Amino acid sequence: MALRPIKLLHHLWKQTWVARARSNVTTSRIMRPDDANIVGNVHGGTILKMIEEAGCIIGTRHCNTQNGDRCVAALARVERTDFLHPMFIGEVAHVSAEITYTSKHSVEVQVNVLSENIVTGAKKLTNKATLWYVPFSLQNVAKIIEVPPIEYSSPEQEEAGKKRYEAQKLERLETKERNGEIIMSVSLPEPYTVAFSQSSLIHLVGPSDCTLHGFVHGGVTMKLMDEVAGIVAARHCKTNIVTASVDAINFHRKIKKGCVITISGRMTFTSNKSMEIEVLVDADPLVEAEKGKYRAATAFFTYISLDKDNKPLPVPPLKLDGEEEQKRFEEGKARYLQNKAKRLADKERQQ
Repeated sequence: MALRPIKLLHHLWKQTWVARARSNVTTSRIMRPDDANIVGNVHGGTILKMIEEAGCIIGTRHCNTQNGDRCVAALARVERTDFLHPMFIGEVAHVSAEITYTSKHSVEVQVNVLSENIVTGAKKLTNKATLWYVPFSLQNVAKIIEVPPIEYSSPEQEEAGKKRYEAQKLERLETKERNGEIIMSVSLPEPYTVAFSQSSLIHLVGPSDCTLHGFVHGGVTMKLMDEVAGIVAARHCKTNIVTASVDAINFHRKIKKGCVITISGRMTFTSNKSMEIEVLVDADPLVEAEKGKYRAATAFFTYISLDKDNKPLPVPPLKLDGEEEQKRFEEGKARYLQNKAKRLADKERQQ
């Protein structure tokens, strides 16, 4: 039966609104004192948590546009994320997310964060991030749902997305090979050594940390990881420190409600103006103790030291002890030089 003109217009408007709502998402929130450090800089972990929330919303919406099992999009990986400008208490964070690629079982979401000074009206881009999600069935948490495809503006756009997908898939496999390492504590270490600044945080996973599945939100994990990395950086420098960037964050296994998670951080590399901190997340299922502890997530955070005017300060050199620390330092130096070269290349392309 044909729709009457008014009903037809309403139907088309509704379909257009739904399509737009599913293709992009924007969330906004004012930054409060408990979102920031003692000098008013918003924690990097707070921003990462907002980024993940927007990504989860759009990923879950998209994966539920088809018939079949209802599902929730779970965070699998976050690509390198740069903190371009600091955000402060009283500013409004506007987080916009858009789906840019889909494979059979994963969704790529690109997120931009703008900070707005609501007194002056000034806005600035503070973050750009790429996240990968995998949809899990609400009826069976072990079942991965097939992802509805998206339409691309050109074959080149689809091909570029496929290359990004293959690259992150390869790197995730390489990261899993390094998951046997643990961070050991050392008593009375010397200042500016790895042992002196290494830190751990223990957290019991509660209902407010979890998705509908009963598994931890990726944003909760990232916030805790940033807190530990910040403690490591502050112990090393004894100054105000802020997150400068986050290398790829890989989520290897889900963390269930009731687990005790240990988030450990250690300094791996220092340049003149920055510090790289490796963060490892281990989960211990208390109820299902027979399953044993496992490595749940890993990442490298980069921090910079600031003076009272938010100007970069020199970072004390890291004192190394043994072949393992020297090896990690050289690997960190290689990442630092690679990222520096990439930033310079990006800058030249923009000019």
